[in-house]
Amino acid sequence: MQRIIKNGQIVDESWHLMPKETSFEELSNCDDLIVPLNLWLEHGHALKARDGGLGVWLDAEEEIESIVDSLDAFQVIALNFPAFTDGRHSSSAYLLRTRYGFKGELRAIGDVLRDQLWALKRCGFDAFALRVDKDAEDALKAFEEFSEVYQASADQPQPLFRRRA
Repeated sequence: MQRIIKNGQIVDESWHLMPKETSFEELSNCDDLIVPLNLWLEHGHALKARDGGLGVWLDAEEEIESIVDSLDAFQVIALNFPAFTDGRHSSSAYLLRTRYGFKGELRAIGDVLRDQLWALKRCGFDAFALRVDKDAEDALKAFEEFSEVYQASADQPQPLFRRRA
């Protein structure tokens, strides 16, 4: 069983991340599923009506605006980082938390490494599916590397100078 980091702890993965090529007929009715965006766009009404939890995942080139009218349907939104150097979904996470008010689990998936975790958390992520060759215990240390932040972000809306006043 895969393990993820969620809210600063290592937990067993309970959601099934469906591959991009998954057809609607292949889906189980009772599992907690994270479906690719294309499947959501084609079968959204049927997916909402099924038993089990529902999440959606987006590739880096897919825009979050395609799901913002349906945010209340998802318990999890997973944003795929196809490469360590591709940070497009950092902005997506920030917008989902601040502009669109998403309160559910926001998960980073794909090429997710320890070095990114602190910054991704600041953008609004609260769950991380590390790359399979990485150690989750070691990755937890990333959240302890800084004791204070100066600028405002999704995890701390007030900059340091405002908090000092």
